[in-house]
Amino acid sequence: MATVEEGKTRMEDALEAVRREFATVRTGKATPALLDSVKVEAYGSKMPLNQLATLNTPDSSMIVVQPFDKSLLGDIEKGIMMSDLGLNPMNDGNVIRVPIPPLNEERRREFVKILHKMAEEGRISLRHARRTVREQIHDLIKNHEIGEDEGRRREDQLEKLTNDYSNRIEALLKAKEEEVMAI
Repeated sequence: MATVEEGKTRMEDALEAVRREFATVRTGKATPALLDSVKVEAYGSKMPLNQLATLNTPDSSMIVVQPFDKSLLGDIEKGIMMSDLGLNPMNDGNVIRVPIPPLNEERRREFVKILHKMAEEGRISLRHARRTVREQIHDLIKNHEIGEDEGRRREDQLEKLTNDYSNRIEALLKAKEEEVMAI
């Protein structure tokens, strides 16, 4: 059963990755997770914004970025502008305020397309995990460590598991899509 359990762990990881990716997609409401994908040129390399600053949301339409090192204000502002999030940061010399504009219909549809792409990447991860475990099961059968009936039983379990996680990704996608399209 170890191989099926390993597959479940891998599929759980894939599902968690999809959840994290979905959190970075804007819904018109400010959350610090929106800026998780922003990379800033700092100290000679590109670093994630959340390692360089504290992110707060005083209200649902504003993110406040307070850098640990004030000399990075300009670099952080540039990093936010260069990201494909369509945000316009304002630097006041101490903190950077990032107003979150309401989404228009066209932008919402773009975000839905991005969500579908992220979900497909998650499903690809599931299929990869399934293929890896299936190969392990076939190796066990070939080496006579388990019988063909047991191998078939494990493959059936693996298929049910894959379908379950695929349905979970689909449910996450549907919920996030509704959230993005809600006005």
